[in-house]
Amino acid sequence: EPSLSIKSIRGGAIIQQTDEDPNCEWKVVTKRRPSDSEMAALRFQWSIIPHVKSNAIVVGTESRLLGVGAGQMNRVQSVRLALDQAGVGANGASLASDAFFPFPDSIETAGAAGIAAIAQPGGSKKDDEVIDRADELGMAMVLTGVRHFRH
Repeated sequence: EPSLSIKSIRGGAIIQQTDEDPNCEWKVVTKRRPSDSEMAALRFQWSIIPHVKSNAIVVGTESRLLGVGAGQMNRVQSVRLALDQAGVGANGASLASDAFFPFPDSIETAGAAGIAAIAQPGGSKKDDEVIDRADELGMAMVLTGVRHFRH
């Protein structure tokens, strides 16, 4: 049985399932597979993402965190914030998201900054559009099947 996290809020509480498996099975969904170094970077970013307030985006390499975007009203704003912090370091870096991308706009924004690989849970009604856009931009993408969305 999964463990639960309880957070008190004014007038009630938020109860959510805690993250159980940081080493979940990942599925490459794009035509281009992540290189070994990109996969190491994605795993590193994925280990950080549960500790960031949602809508969480982290950008980095296999040994460095370059940018964090969190707490925004929409995912593309979090992507922009993380990319702004990463600066030119975003070119060739990897990006992880705590929840699915509802639209391809975040992928386009990441691609324009030179992001090479993305890890995200998947599960959007528009996953196919998001994956197709990553393919068009030559990016690698893996779906983790596990959300790290924190309220």
